[in-house]
Amino acid sequence: MKKLILGCLGVTMLLSSCVSQKKYTDLESKHKEAQDLLNSATVKLNDCLEEKATTGSRLKTLQDQNAFLKANNQELINNMGNLTTLTSKGAENLEKSLESLQEKDLTIRKLQDAITRRDSVNLSLVQSLKGVLGNLDDEDIQISVEKGVVFVSISDKLLFSSGSYNVTSRAKEILGKVAQVVNNKPDFEFMVEGHTDDVPYGRHGVLLDNWDLSVKRATAVVRILQNDYNVDPKRMTAAGRSEYVPVSTTEKSKNRRTRIVVLPKIDQFYSMIEEGMDDPAINN
Repeated sequence: MKKLILGCLGVTMLLSSCVSQKKYTDLESKHKEAQDLLNSATVKLNDCLEEKATTGSRLKTLQDQNAFLKANNQELINNMGNLTTLTSKGAENLEKSLESLQEKDLTIRKLQDAITRRDSVNLSLVQSLKGVLGNLDDEDIQISVEKGVVFVSISDKLLFSSGSYNVTSRAKEILGKVAQVVNNKPDFEFMVEGHTDDVPYGRHGVLLDNWDLSVKRATAVVRILQNDYNVDPKRMTAAGRSEYVPVSTTEKSKNRRTRIVVLPKIDQFYSMIEEGMDDPAINN
């Protein structure tokens, strides 16, 4: 019996020893698996940490780039605003310039129209003068238009004796024809200019020199027009030019002349401009 009990105990201890070794092996295997998992997890963790660092760096770079782009975008927006302002001002200035050019063009057209009207009046005046004086020798009387002014130049041999300022009877006939025209043109004023050659005035009397002679001849013509032909004296001016405005350096006789300068009244010319401004053909 005792031997049997000892045998059973021996078997039990043997079995117990076998179970513990198996558990140990299992635990050791599980420990190894756990260690492998831990190592793998550590590797993955390190990879994740490294990736996180890389991602963080990239994120920082992207954030910097985003901030830079935002700043540039804002600058572009500001520049666009400034450009819009400048473009608006440029368009406004261009519009003002165009308006100014249109106004200037309109003014020029109105002035041109006024000048055309004035030239038409002058042409009518010239035709009237040539109509009454056309039978005279061209060398003795000349009618011309220069810079919008009508000139009637009459040789002194038709008006005065040599060195004299007394108007001849033949001259009165000529001046009467001129008066006929100017009396029909009440909107014109005119100036009578006396001209001499450069030969010094040598006679004794009230006249001292060619200045006196030229002035006296001009006033003599003005008096004839006023007293004999009823030309309004308010429209006339008498002037002496002496020898200082010659028309020829070789023929002294051409410099001895009386010139009638017919001028449109300044207010009449302005009226022409105003009429032009009111003309629908110009304003349209």
